[in-house]
Amino acid sequence: MAKDKKPRRPRAETPKGFRDYFGVDVTERKAMLDRIAEVYHRYGYDPLETSAVETVEALGKFLPDVDRPNEGVFAWQEEDSDWVALRYDLTAPLARVAAQFRNDLPSPYRRYAMGPVWRNEKPGPGRFRQFYQCDADTVGAATVAADAEVCMMLADALEAVGIERSDYIIRINSRKVLNGLMEVAGILDPEDPSKFERERGIVLRALDKFDRLGPVGVQALLGKGREDQSGDFTEGAGLNPEQIQHFLHFLNVEEKNLDTMERQVAQRPTPFELSSNVFIPKRGRENPNYDTLQRLLSLVEHSVEGREGVNELAQIAEMLFYSGYYSDRIILDPSVVRGLGYYTGPVFEAELTFEILDEKGRPRQFGSVAGGGRYDDLVKRFTGQDVPATGVSIGVDRLLAALRAKGRAGADPKGPVIVTVMDRDRMAEYQTMVGELRNAGIRAEVYLGNPKNFGNQLKYADKRQSPVAIIQGSDEAARGVVQIKDLVLGARIAESASLEEWKSQPAQFEAARSDLVAEVRRLLAQGEG
Repeated sequence: MAKDKKPRRPRAETPKGFRDYFGVDVTERKAMLDRIAEVYHRYGYDPLETSAVETVEALGKFLPDVDRPNEGVFAWQEEDSDWVALRYDLTAPLARVAAQFRNDLPSPYRRYAMGPVWRNEKPGPGRFRQFYQCDADTVGAATVAADAEVCMMLADALEAVGIERSDYIIRINSRKVLNGLMEVAGILDPEDPSKFERERGIVLRALDKFDRLGPVGVQALLGKGREDQSGDFTEGAGLNPEQIQHFLHFLNVEEKNLDTMERQVAQRPTPFELSSNVFIPKRGRENPNYDTLQRLLSLVEHSVEGREGVNELAQIAEMLFYSGYYSDRIILDPSVVRGLGYYTGPVFEAELTFEILDEKGRPRQFGSVAGGGRYDDLVKRFTGQDVPATGVSIGVDRLLAALRAKGRAGADPKGPVIVTVMDRDRMAEYQTMVGELRNAGIRAEVYLGNPKNFGNQLKYADKRQSPVAIIQGSDEAARGVVQIKDLVLGARIAESASLEEWKSQPAQFEAARSDLVAEVRRLLAQGEG
């Protein structure tokens, strides 16, 4: 008779493409998001939390499929009901909320949201299926003043969390300008937007890779295609030489501004004034954005939508000037494309300009940590009515990694003060000590393991990275005192101090029981200093 098989134990491992966040990761992220939330609150934005699950119909980007339902999202079908999915961003749920509660919400409606999103994509190094986003959006404002405000707020948020003004730049472009460029190049027909859709997609992706591939790589993708170093071939847009030159001329605008952006010139640009057709900069050659606007206008002047896009960019530049946000922080940059297809107007991206070392030890710029733009058609899917909207999304994990790279986060975390247990029968007294510390705003805990081996209690305190340990045996209790052990100083002495130094600067001292809170507070203040 065969033996019954024992039930298989589950494997203790994180699912592929996911990760766990422990103490310091969670607390640092929360501290960063709290500072961002303060900025958003100051701008008049209200917090919003939406469900992690939306109907696939509401998400809109993916639809059920027989072979693989809802590729790109984690989706399932409710019994005899709709397909639902984990949200893949925080913008699609906002569009649903704006439509569902349109009679209750103010218009314009300013909101910010923070939380995890999920993508059913192939994971890779630094690429996870669950990650955090931090969004801020304005729904119901058609004016590009809303776009300018979002860019100002993004700059304030980056500085609030510890990114110095010399370490970031916010770049602004317009999908209308890009559409005008496509129209002039002959690959966008306003009467039939479906024509040349494939070519336009390849062109946008090629322009978006300009910083990485350079002019030669982009030229190849605009033409027949490009073969990379591994031999993989990417099919190109198949444009003719004249069309290719049109787009390369467009990208040269960004090259003319690179010197200004890299040097982070702090000169104040002059404001813009409105003429009958376009915004013309006053004394424009003192302004880093002057050449950009003039070149864009020359490229799209035969496109109504393109000229409208240039006008909007000039209006934004004027508003930024009068609000004190100059070209050392925010600049017009035609190379900004943004990948999502629902953008309809200004688009923007925040890039960190300081250098880090890649996995091979080579220096490179940190890169983008936030992006967004105007999406005037997203809410319309629900209501059938035009509802303008604009917003920005911050990549939480990337921004936190940037702060750690700059030494603004990632410091050694401090654990709680540990009250050790010398006598099991006096646990209530130890809890009283902990209560006093907590009531004074000091993080503290009683050791709850087996107190038999006192060395294990100190090992526990070390693993918890505790700054202070409190010790009171029966003898100390009878005399009304406690022993206070400075664990930080003790570790430092153990590493390098001589016997004489150790004797002159003891890491453990006796204090009156009534002075417990005051002495612990003094030690913690010394550690922070």
